[in-house]
Amino acid sequence: MRTAGMWWKDKPKEECGVFGIYAPGKDVARLTYYGLYALQHRGQESAGMAVSDGRQLRLHKAMGLVPEVFQQRDLNELKGHIAIGHVRYSTTGSSSPINAQPLVFSYAGGMLGLAHNGNLTNVGELRARLASTGSVFQTSTDSEVIVNLLARYGQASLVDAIMKCMIDLKGAYSLVILTGDKLLAVRDPHGFRPLCLGTLPGGGHVVASESCALDTVGARWVRDVAPGEIVIIDENGLASLQGVLPRRRAHCIFEYIYFARADSLMDGFNVNRVRREMGRQLAREYAIDADLVIPVPDSGIAAARGYAEASGIPFEEGLMKNRYIGRTFIQPTQDLRDLGVRLKLNPIRDVLAGKRVIMVDDSLVRGTTSSKLIAMLRDCGVKEVHLCLSSPPVVHSCHYGIDTSNEEELVAARMPLEEIRRLINADGLYYLSIDGLLSVFGERRDDFCTACFTGDYPVAVTQSGKAGKFSLE
Repeated sequence: MRTAGMWWKDKPKEECGVFGIYAPGKDVARLTYYGLYALQHRGQESAGMAVSDGRQLRLHKAMGLVPEVFQQRDLNELKGHIAIGHVRYSTTGSSSPINAQPLVFSYAGGMLGLAHNGNLTNVGELRARLASTGSVFQTSTDSEVIVNLLARYGQASLVDAIMKCMIDLKGAYSLVILTGDKLLAVRDPHGFRPLCLGTLPGGGHVVASESCALDTVGARWVRDVAPGEIVIIDENGLASLQGVLPRRRAHCIFEYIYFARADSLMDGFNVNRVRREMGRQLAREYAIDADLVIPVPDSGIAAARGYAEASGIPFEEGLMKNRYIGRTFIQPTQDLRDLGVRLKLNPIRDVLAGKRVIMVDDSLVRGTTSSKLIAMLRDCGVKEVHLCLSSPPVVHSCHYGIDTSNEEELVAARMPLEEIRRLINADGLYYLSIDGLLSVFGERRDDFCTACFTGDYPVAVTQSGKAGKFSLE
């Protein structure tokens, strides 16, 4: 988890990343390591990997970033031909070693490992039901509820058990599951969280949250796992079946706005192209008289380029990002409270002085970082600062796997636009409209979850689902 001063709190927090590989004859532990490295942006609290050689299932996981958790000796000991991996940002359950994934357990069918990206919206009810009939829980994650359900239905085949679980589970889940001889991938019937399939040269299959992980390990992207689908990979190759019928598609819109890596292909859309078109749409909606367009790196870069292209205003790198900031560093004292932002981003004075600037970012959650950035720009002699955002106002919490603030902490839920503009001291504040955002996706505009903007939740959220990330503590 990012703990540098206060700037890290001003964005929705990452979800998790999952990776799976079935590749006899290949060093699956190292390939999984590289795959998790490619997915590091999706979670920085903990990392883990489980590997099977057909007889034994080995597990290694710990708190920290991927290169901190796995050393050479760890990878040497993780022998096998099937592996799953996980990088975590906690959305249900605290940031602690016991909640790190994959979860590995023994049940009637043998040993099994599971890694989960997403968030269940009926976790409290499911856990209470399981506990009333004798289930024991060691973690405070919703993922362990899935583990217990699989064990409960374990008298049937694993695929049948998964299908029964999918009837019970509500909310978001993309799963990779490991047994002694199989790799399985499962996606919820709405397709909230991304999951894709690839093949390796010379044989073998890979499953990952994003296609950038396939590229990193040299796999060829084949397709996305479909909503409600179960994929089974073993010595016979790849098989697929529909676990539950697909429902209203509800791919997370924030994957395209902020979370996903720009080089990923996700549910038929290239993330970089989508973000660039969001910037073009911003320029169509708001014609601002300015000298420069600058991005807030990194997630604002593509949208800023799109805005510059559509408006004809020159694009410049006005903020330099320090790419060597780790997951944590010594926090500034109160007297140096602005240092956290300056350590991450620093303005290029010669580019900015005397200019009217359009600054493009992806979103505004609390407003603390934006206000500090604008103050820094003004200190550089900028004449005007107009903040353009490639998303609508975030006014509702997400319950499907993003750790957004409580609604009372969301600045757009508490203040009208003009008050927010004054709060951050911008000369102009412009949000992309919801219609403009969805127009980027053309005929598929209805395939996305926009609950954080509209309050239209595709899956009903129970009281336990609204209770927050520490509800199972």
